[in-house]
Amino acid sequence: MRINHEFGDTLWIDIIDPTVEELDEIAAQFGLGYQTFDEAHRRAARPLMRRYTDHVYLVAFSGSFAEIDMYLGPAWFITVRRHSPEDGEWDPAPVLERAKRLRPEKCDSGMLLAMVLEELIDGYFDGADELEDTLEDIEDRIFDETPTSEKGVQHDLFEVRRRLIQLRRTVVPLREVLSSILRGEVPWIQHDALVVCHDAFDKLLRAVDLVDEHRELVGNAVEAHLAVVSNEMNLVMKKLTAWGSIVFGATLIAGIYGMNFAHMPELNWWFGYPLALGMMGVMSVVLFGVFRRKDWL
Repeated sequence: MRINHEFGDTLWIDIIDPTVEELDEIAAQFGLGYQTFDEAHRRAARPLMRRYTDHVYLVAFSGSFAEIDMYLGPAWFITVRRHSPEDGEWDPAPVLERAKRLRPEKCDSGMLLAMVLEELIDGYFDGADELEDTLEDIEDRIFDETPTSEKGVQHDLFEVRRRLIQLRRTVVPLREVLSSILRGEVPWIQHDALVVCHDAFDKLLRAVDLVDEHRELVGNAVEAHLAVVSNEMNLVMKKLTAWGSIVFGATLIAGIYGMNFAHMPELNWWFGYPLALGMMGVMSVVLFGVFRRKDWL
């Protein structure tokens, strides 16, 4: 689907879930070579920017990791995006509303690109906040007194770590793209558009710091979970050791009197059997009290 937006002399073409024919038609209309426009046919691994003689190609990602391919020319701006169940989708409505409030002469192709990049960067904070909420919930589960699924906590922790790595791969390379723009390497991004890009760059640096902080929090949560699991294992081992020691006392007495010697003083004694049982009971009670005071039981 192709949606055209006009802002004065500037044309913004937003292409959603394009077919090969639609992409070829756009390439022919704006004189984009096959090698240039071929990038829109496949998913990019990371944000990047390539400069050509009459246009610039950029790739950026939204906070939900939806890819947006952008082509910038002197008086036109093209975005190519696809709907994905895994990555979600990006809504350009806030950028459109912002562009309509500008004077037509201010809303050139460079300004449109700058506003799209700033909107995408704002989405990184939303994605980071969602991950932070998820991490806080996992931390509550780790330190909850009620038993939790160890495997479930581990799975959720590594899922958060995976998403943070993916978010960092989305955020950090975009820093080089904006640095190139701020150095004036894109001729169609000037004046007010450069100011917007500078603000976007400042937000991006904060987003990078936020992602790094979340990665450290995830690492601390993993260590805390391992410590809790290790502590629970130690408690189990202490209880098993205590009960084993209690049973060992009775087993020792029973083992002594179970030896097949002919001359044992207590074997023919009428009180031998009750005395052995009594010794077993007393030893078990004493050991139980000792371990209970040590909080092993």
